[in-house]
Parts: sequence; structure tokens; C-alpha cells
Amino acid sequence: MMTHKNLLGGPDPTYLPENEEAYRLLGEESRSPAEVAAKYPTFSLAWAMLADDAFEAGRVIESYAYARTGYHRGLDSLRRAGWKGHGPIPWDHRANRGFLRCLAALARAAGEIDEKDETERCWQFLKDSSAEAYTELKR
Repeated sequence: MMTHKNLLGGPDPTYLPENEEAYRLLGEESRSPAEVAAKYPTFSLAWAMLADDAFEAGRVIESYAYARTGYHRGLDSLRRAGWKGHGPIPWDHRANRGFLRCLAALARAAGEIDEKDETERCWQFLKDSSAEAYTELKR
């Protein structure tokens, strides 16, 4: 992966570490997102998948809870990776996608339960973190 020096003086992009075992469990072993989240609770992609599945099934409160869990676990991981509370979190880095998907899922579920401030804050946070993720996920 190539990193570029930020000439504008803003923070460098944050890249979360990969969890190859969690991806393998989801893919090759066809384990459920719940099994993967239980084994690797810091793996935000599993929480995002749970949030999406719950939302699609009309279980908005469950979706909100899953998304919030993945979001907070993702924030912890971002901080451990050097993130200082703002700056780019690139969508094109596979390990970042779980957190970004949780952020979008949280915004979506918050909108469904009429949490206007949280909805707007989460969509703006997503847009500020990754314009590409915002475009991809805000449908």
C-alpha cells in the first residue's frame, strides 16, 4: 500500500490492521457474523454485517445496537492505530470498511428511530472520514 505525504498539513490517513483470520472465518469457513463477532469482538465488519442483516429484517433497534457496538470497537481500534479523532479513514483499505460500514449503519438506524442529531453527526463523520465511503454507503 502506498502512502503519500499530506502537503496541506492535515493528519495522515489511518489504516486499521487486517484480521486475516476473521476474514477467513467469514469467507472460507462460512461462519456467521455472530460467530466471528464473538470470537473477534474488535472486528467491526462482523458488527456491520449483523447491523445490516437486522435492518433488512426490520429489527431497527437490534441494527442500532450492533452498529453502535461496531462503531465503538472501531473507534478504539482507530485510536490504537494512531488516529487522533479526525482525519481520513480510507474506504479503499479493506480493514477500514467495517468501521465505516458501522458508522453508516448507525446513521441509518438512528434516522429510523428519529435521532436527528445523531443521524446528521454520523453522516457528516462518514463524509469527513471518507468521501468514497459516504458515496458508496449513503443510498
